[in-house]
Amino acid sequence: MSLPSSISDSPAPHSTEHLERRIGLRSAVLFNMLEMIGVGPFMTLPLVIAAAGFHLSVWAWGLGALIAVADGLVWAELGAAFPRAGGSYAFLREIYGPNRAGNWLSFLYVWQLSFSAPLSIASGCIGLSSFLAWFWPGLEAAPIAALPALHYANFAAAGACLLVTALLYRNLSSVTRLAWVLFAGVMAAIAGVIISGFAHSASTGGWHMPASPSQSMALAIGGLAQATLISTYDYWGYYNICFLGSEVRRPEKTIPRAILLSVLFVAAFYVAMNLAALPAVHDAAGHAAQAASGVAPHLQLVAEIAQSAFGRTAGRLLAALVVWTAFASVFSLLLGYSRVPYAAARDGNYFRVLDAIHPKHGIPHRSLVALGVVAACFCFFSLAQVITMLVITRILLQFFLQQVGVMLLRMQRPNLERPFRIPLYPLPPLLAIAGFIFILVNRTHALSGLAVAAGIGVSGTVIYMVRARRLRQWPFLPTL
Repeated sequence: MSLPSSISDSPAPHSTEHLERRIGLRSAVLFNMLEMIGVGPFMTLPLVIAAAGFHLSVWAWGLGALIAVADGLVWAELGAAFPRAGGSYAFLREIYGPNRAGNWLSFLYVWQLSFSAPLSIASGCIGLSSFLAWFWPGLEAAPIAALPALHYANFAAAGACLLVTALLYRNLSSVTRLAWVLFAGVMAAIAGVIISGFAHSASTGGWHMPASPSQSMALAIGGLAQATLISTYDYWGYYNICFLGSEVRRPEKTIPRAILLSVLFVAAFYVAMNLAALPAVHDAAGHAAQAASGVAPHLQLVAEIAQSAFGRTAGRLLAALVVWTAFASVFSLLLGYSRVPYAAARDGNYFRVLDAIHPKHGIPHRSLVALGVVAACFCFFSLAQVITMLVITRILLQFFLQQVGVMLLRMQRPNLERPFRIPLYPLPPLLAIAGFIFILVNRTHALSGLAVAAGIGVSGTVIYMVRARRLRQWPFLPTL
């Protein structure tokens, strides 16, 4: 069953009526924040400080929040107008036309998501297993002599993927209750970093800004750009509720509010964490060098702050809370992304086997299991170069298409019912585009990342064209 043509100026009926609208505002904000506050900020906090310097590090979190708000307003307008399962899949299909280029772009989006979503989930699980190795160093050992790059930590990461999949294989009410339990641990981890940091400052003579070496304006701007790149990645997830659009109560109000509230709350937490950690980071350059060598120094920073303030037990407790936070983030990632292949399959624009709702739990269980299993497989690969590919691919094949698309939709369908309209339009989408270009230009190894994104785009286009020719879809529609 495919979506109707977007000639009409009212939101088209969709093919996901079997999903029940159970998610309210509090749960929507919860799901967004669970994805946003993953293992990332605990790992990247010293990197932001090292890149921007002590004085500009807070500005990096502020600029990242500004880009997130600008792009979040685009998601809010589209999510309120088209509250359907699949998020970006539904938006691209509606904007560019289900019987026109929208059929191709929506397929291309699901195709790249088939790589990027499992890799995102796997990266969180690998981060989780890396933190577990801080407690059990034996996880870093290689069980197979012929494969020295394969560690016990890879098996632990794959196990975490499968465990999250099993926990999500239940009705949404049970999932929501479990999400609140996970969220309590996330808040405890953030509170632990903030309280420990300011307590450490109090024990060493009070909070103070460490002295920064003088540098040129060009170096300062370059460092701020790199730090903003990292902080922007840590904000990603404010749009998670859009993937659950068919399960949101009063989506025209809930989705925009959830996006904006989650960005504001998380920005406040990140700035507070940065300020709390600053006095304890005496050598930003040294921490940057440590960070380049592996994950452990990131964990060591937040754990050592807690340990110096409250003792060794507090340090170990905070490390355990970071593991909990990583697990919660993977939980939210898999929950949201599992709805995308299902929505595409329902429209006949992806593999039909994924078009299934569990008769008891009312969830897209095949799509959920497929992503969980693929993510578990990715846990056995090195993800050192994957972050660049993830960011660039999503910017080019998702974010840019939506930011341009929301402006095209305003011109093509001015009478479309928009329960939420972007304030100060068109400044927010233009600001979001400028912010992401700023990120792309200043990212290290940008050309290699662009090449990977281009490869995914070209391969997906070839597959789509072969399939479209067989099914007589755009651009091979029969001539009337």
